[in-house]
Amino acid sequence: MEALKIIKFKDHELKRNFINDLPYNPKLKEFARKLRKSRNLAEVLFWNEVKSKKFHSLDFDRQIVVDNYIIDFYIKSLGLAIEIDGWYHEFKKEKDKNRQEYLESLGIKFFRVSDFDVKKNMMLVLQDLENFIINQYNYK
Repeated sequence: MEALKIIKFKDHELKRNFINDLPYNPKLKEFARKLRKSRNLAEVLFWNEVKSKKFHSLDFDRQIVVDNYIIDFYIKSLGLAIEIDGWYHEFKKEKDKNRQEYLESLGIKFFRVSDFDVKKNMMLVLQDLENFIINQYNYK
């Protein structure tokens, strides 16, 4: 039996939630690569704050493929998707809901933030993300 994996996060111990064998669609690999290279301002700003383990030593990936979907940012050790929603998400709420429900059925947790908040109040976004992680993964 595997021992429970713990991650140190500030003054907290977090339960690791690495999800093995997530479904992968190789047909989306090139599209995900193009998304990483696109210059979506909110995603670039967020990436600059979290890349290279700058956010509490957590390792973030950008534009990862899970089955037929691409997740904006993903923390493998926590099984956590971070989605930055632009104005266009107002027109696809049902599609986003179905997508999120499917990915959550695989064990992935979601943190959503608006691109407006990322652009205008990054420190609050990072604080909210920190609080979300502590609340969702705190080992008790």
